Amino acid sequence: MIFDFAIPEPAEWMVASAEAIALVAIVAGLLQIVFYFVLLLYAGAALGTRPPVPRSATLWRRYSEQAPAISVLAPAFNEELTIVESTRSLLALQYPDFEVIVINDGSKDGTLARLIAEFGLEQVDRFVDRSVEHVPIRGFYASSRLPRLLVVDKENGGKADALNAGINCSRTALFCAIDADSILESDALLRVVRPFIDEPDLTIAAGGTIRIANGCKVDSGRISDIKLPRNFLALVQIVEYLRAFLMARVGLAKMQALTVISGAFGLFRRRQVVEVGGYSHGTVGEDMELVLKLHRLMREAKRDYRINFIAEPVCWTECPDTLSVLGRQRARWQRGALECFVKHKDMLFNPRYGRIGIVGFGHILLIDVLGPLLEVLGYILVPLLWALGLLALPWLLAFLAVTFMFGVSLSIATLVLEEIQLRRFPKARELAVLAVIAVLENFGYRQLSNLWRLQGWWQFIRKQQSWGTMTRKGFSAT
Repeated sequence: MIFDFAIPEPAEWMVASAEAIALVAIVAGLLQIVFYFVLLLYAGAALGTRPPVPRSATLWRRYSEQAPAISVLAPAFNEELTIVESTRSLLALQYPDFEVIVINDGSKDGTLARLIAEFGLEQVDRFVDRSVEHVPIRGFYASSRLPRLLVVDKENGGKADALNAGINCSRTALFCAIDADSILESDALLRVVRPFIDEPDLTIAAGGTIRIANGCKVDSGRISDIKLPRNFLALVQIVEYLRAFLMARVGLAKMQALTVISGAFGLFRRRQVVEVGGYSHGTVGEDMELVLKLHRLMREAKRDYRINFIAEPVCWTECPDTLSVLGRQRARWQRGALECFVKHKDMLFNPRYGRIGIVGFGHILLIDVLGPLLEVLGYILVPLLWALGLLALPWLLAFLAVTFMFGVSLSIATLVLEEIQLRRFPKARELAVLAVIAVLENFGYRQLSNLWRLQGWWQFIRKQQSWGTMTRKGFSAT
């Protein structure tokens, strides 16, 4: 007896459905391409019209007499491995008038003890107003030897709560929010404050570039030798950060549609932040949410304003180099973007909010909300439909070409921008290595990253609020 296993010819409606699914996946990919390339053009225009000032001395001559005082706020939770190096780097900043406020957010390790021992701190009194809400403060620590440094010890309330405490403790018109596990370049404040000097009546916030410190040599709280890490995950994140900061944020800021200033490095005008109630509790995307609240405040009050992004000032940070920690971070970022989108969804395509409603929220919808869903759907369904004979080979090849070639071309273009404008990598070999990584990331890592973002979607649906453990190795180990 002979069995016939031949697959029957698919019905016309099945073929039409398969082509429609493939069409949606490909069109979504094309829309992302068009949007990213528009951002790339705007980023190139922005960097061309405001070229970087290569020498710190030139910046100092131009801006030091006009530079307003700044409070640098560094929330710290269980940062005993990096807190001393980070605080040293902050105290060594080249800026005319600034104070450093480290907020120990109820750490369970030796963060506070290391600060007290290393900088010879003693408990002091300090008046604090209650402009924005936060949990109780347990004490203040300072030293007459370091008048710029104040350490605030408070009960644990999360990063947003710690920043709110820092805002209440600050005495300046501007504050700079950074992560305590980060290292600012010595002239970073002088560079990021430029929009506040050039347009003092309009600028209410400005962000700077975040770069990966893994592999770099750190000496006395400064990056003394820029090198690439050997870990593949860290290398991929360098390419990702270059895309995100040199292309997306520079381009969106040029359009006046920037929706996020990284919590690791941002400069804000205190008065407007207090007006919107400071950082919001109960969200893991507090940095994005603050920027959206500022847009909403200024648009609804019909006040002219600017929220800028400056590529030159750099903040170095340690990135995850294991799949488990990186996966938790990316799922949390996705959850934060979804929380912000839903909370302010009435701004989407709403003409009342101008470019931020059309372009900014359109970007969040296309990239953060629909992006991972459509891309993973395409990964699963398009090859499956082709294997079942429901989809012609040209559709499959078109999908693969859109997915892979687009990612590679954008990354290479961003590396070209880096080399033309900023030149932080001293050797051509390092740019060549990153170009190879830009190709390799499309085979496995990109798909894995989308699965982490789907995990963030699932956590958002379940209303999960946990931050997740982020293991650090410390700068001395990089």
